[in-house]
Amino acid sequence: MTRGRVTHRHLAAPEAGQKLWIAFGGVADQPWLRLLRTGFRHCFAALQDEAGWTVLEPLSGRLMVARLPVAQGFDLPLFYRRAGLRVLGPFAAGEPRGASLPSLAPFSCVTLCRALIGPEAPFAVTPFGLFRALGGEAVTKESPVNRNKVLTRTSAPR
Repeated sequence: MTRGRVTHRHLAAPEAGQKLWIAFGGVADQPWLRLLRTGFRHCFAALQDEAGWTVLEPLSGRLMVARLPVAQGFDLPLFYRRAGLRVLGPFAAGEPRGASLPSLAPFSCVTLCRALIGPEAPFAVTPFGLFRALGGEAVTKESPVNRNKVLTRTSAPR
């Protein structure tokens, strides 16, 4: 179920060439981030195509873009979920569109993710606002995940 302006056209079709996933999480590594909702202090995007995964991570002061050296068919959204992040998608990456005026929004993790969704992306200012606008379910108080155990645990391939 989606909310806001995101429509069924934005959900990636199985044959889509590029799929977009948005992950939400983060801790307050900057003092001003403490103003944001716990668990929704940051978001970033992962693009999946036939060759693998590309992660776009807006960090303080720079943008990190990385092509991940993982096996074909690796389930990155499941990896992020097991690490305690909330992941939405897949969405179809938006088509480029010209504009008469440049965006006046400051560069942030939310503006990057909205730009990847495309011109029909729902309006949001905070990661939690984007999560809700993209159809994220209500957040409940959950026990924190021990990320060290999740990320280092070996499991049999599925």
